[in-house]
Amino acid sequence: MTPGMNLYLWTDRLQPGHRGLLEQLGKLGYGSLEVPVLYHEDETAYRRAATWFDELGLTRSTAAALGPDVNPASPDASVRAAALESLTRMIGCTAALGARRLVGPLHSPLGVFTGVPPTADEWRWSVDTLRAAGERAAAAGVELAIEPLNRFECYLLNDQRRGAEYVRAVGLPNVGLLYDTFHAHIEEKDPAAALEDVYCELMHVHASENDRSTPGQGQVRWHETLSVLKRRGWDGVLMVEAFGMALPALAAATRIWRPMFESPQQLARDAVQFLRQAWAAASDVQDRSGARLL
Repeated sequence: MTPGMNLYLWTDRLQPGHRGLLEQLGKLGYGSLEVPVLYHEDETAYRRAATWFDELGLTRSTAAALGPDVNPASPDASVRAAALESLTRMIGCTAALGARRLVGPLHSPLGVFTGVPPTADEWRWSVDTLRAAGERAAAAGVELAIEPLNRFECYLLNDQRRGAEYVRAVGLPNVGLLYDTFHAHIEEKDPAAALEDVYCELMHVHASENDRSTPGQGQVRWHETLSVLKRRGWDGVLMVEAFGMALPALAAATRIWRPMFESPQQLARDAVQFLRQAWAAASDVQDRSGARLL
């Protein structure tokens, strides 16, 4: 297991001044960082930043979300085409950064609702758009990890079972599922069992507390969740995802209305220590009946 940190806690756009931040996070013990590609008009900045990651020995992924004007599930073909173009630019920035994977709720826009459940057409339009994006990503050597969101943030894809169905419908080896502990805490009756059920589709994990603050200081059932991963032989990144109030637009999108932690430095320090301790304490043993010992 490699501890990772999403940079949304500090920025929604990687800038030259962030090199020192990358170095600090590496010294804290993070081996991988997740970089926003919300603003993907120019690959040059990401290509330049790739050298920083290489010099610091850090692996990386990228993260993004979509708006209503680039909706893969839109009934308007021109909007779906714009979504594919946006995803293609995100993929280009991901490749320029030297990252292997682009992650996030790439299936539909954040905070857009129709007031009714998703239709079969919306599902099909989204799957078709992501399949086209996945083919472009494969050509660039990039994977796409699709993230179900809770019902208060989207309506197309909320739970892990449907997420796995979506991944199978896309049907590409470089398109997989993202399991986020925050969303699973809201949507799953048994988050650990849900993770077990979709493990074959699993590509990426976000370690996010139930209040979006410091992992280990809330209600997420960490021992059960990490025990599933450990028992199944997970050797990837556990990517901490937390949100604060430093970026007003991002705070509004993630519904952060009050301070949830002392400082980003405190959260980063405590999170990496917690993940290492919790992973060491997680069980990788089954009893003779195959039941989890948690």
